[in-house]
Amino acid sequence: MIEVVTTQSESDLQEGKRLRALRTANGLSLRALADASGVTASALSQIENGKNSPSVSTLKKILAALGATLGEFFAKGEESSEQSVVYPALSLVNVATGSNLTYLTLPGVLLGRTIQIMDERYEVGADTGPELYSHAGEECGVCIEGRIELTVNGRSEVLEPGDAFYFSSTLPHRWRNVGKGPARMIAANTPPTF
Repeated sequence: MIEVVTTQSESDLQEGKRLRALRTANGLSLRALADASGVTASALSQIENGKNSPSVSTLKKILAALGATLGEFFAKGEESSEQSVVYPALSLVNVATGSNLTYLTLPGVLLGRTIQIMDERYEVGADTGPELYSHAGEECGVCIEGRIELTVNGRSEVLEPGDAFYFSSTLPHRWRNVGKGPARMIAANTPPTF
């Protein structure tokens, strides 16, 4: 079952428009994308019209079928030929989907980068979705606030401030805030996937 969160925000409308543009640029109908991604045509239509927001795992499936990553999808423009060294906090890009999640990462195209760092924030009850997802690479990080449940390959453990993690991203995984307040962690993955 694919999780879709009901919403109606301006960002959902913009993301839906970008997704539709990417689908049509690839010459795919809703049904063809549904077949390729495993997400129903009805759910795709609702997402494209900004009526629903997909979970992280659902959007990754859709983008994978379109030959794109989350980072490419959320990039706000091309980087100049002179790469920045310092990125002010306000320039970071949120690549999370769904409600109550914020994944802040470096702006621009991921091509040429071998590692990606993210400031991940989970509001109370935030969850990457009931469906575990996987992708190429490795992930590591440190919980700096709250309590975050990490499930990897069917095994769940709770991270608290100061606890670190490391695992192969090819293993099915998901994240969930199980605390009574916001949770936050600093994480890195290689190669960049968002």
